[in-house]
Amino acid sequence: MNSYWLKAGLVAWVVLGVLAPHRSHAEESVLKPLTTGDASRGWEGVGRINLGNTGFCTGALIAPDLVLTAAHCLFDKVTGERVPVDSMEFLAGWRNGRAAAYRGVRRAIEHPDYRFGESDRIDRVASDLALLQLDQPIRNAGIAPFATDVRPMVGDVIEVVSYAQDRADAASLQEQCHVMGQRSGVLVLTCQVGFGSSGAPVFTLKDGVARIVSVISAKAEVDGSEVALATDLTRPLARLRDEMAASGGARHLAQRSAPSVLTGTGGAGSVAKFVKP
Repeated sequence: MNSYWLKAGLVAWVVLGVLAPHRSHAEESVLKPLTTGDASRGWEGVGRINLGNTGFCTGALIAPDLVLTAAHCLFDKVTGERVPVDSMEFLAGWRNGRAAAYRGVRRAIEHPDYRFGESDRIDRVASDLALLQLDQPIRNAGIAPFATDVRPMVGDVIEVVSYAQDRADAASLQEQCHVMGQRSGVLVLTCQVGFGSSGAPVFTLKDGVARIVSVISAKAEVDGSEVALATDLTRPLARLRDEMAASGGARHLAQRSAPSVLTGTGGAGSVAKFVKP
């Protein structure tokens, strides 16, 4: 699968700075399979991105013809070559062998600072974003694009909708996980992720509306506990939209989010170790 689990042997221990105290497993919700129409209602804008013969990632609509995902999903993890655009397919709301909408990909652009071939470093997570322009917009009242929002604060409750190797036929929702910390454009989350979760949208829920605030990039360990590393959208997404527009890409760019400054605090001295596949 084209998921991006950075190897501990290449990165060793990376100090992430301010981390909130660990929460017990009882405080985090379990994964809820979105296998029925009722369970998946409202999440149809999240879909599976098939990547030719290299596997799949997760992505989410942020405009009728734009899908947000992780930049490393665009590369073959064995050869390092770009996955051909004509072999990519976005399956919106993929569930039990059927999608709410099927679309090919016309154009795929990764963040200009992202370098797949560099040594596995946390810097790559901070720019691990990509936009896919679909070959046709999805104009369906039941498949609404998601708005984006400013990054969450340390300690905030978040949600993740993702596919994974052991749940490739339907997305799963984790309704309650938390932001442990952040540094240099990387968020550390307590959310459960697996192979195929790369590119999965991270949501905050405000006034009953889910907004994307981050994208899953990698899996790591902090003090022996598994965590997810995610990309802060605040600045990278705005630049990525500019790149797409400058290249003559998507006609319907989602509204930009205003920047914010994260000031959360927590226990110091914890470190993150990237997990070997």
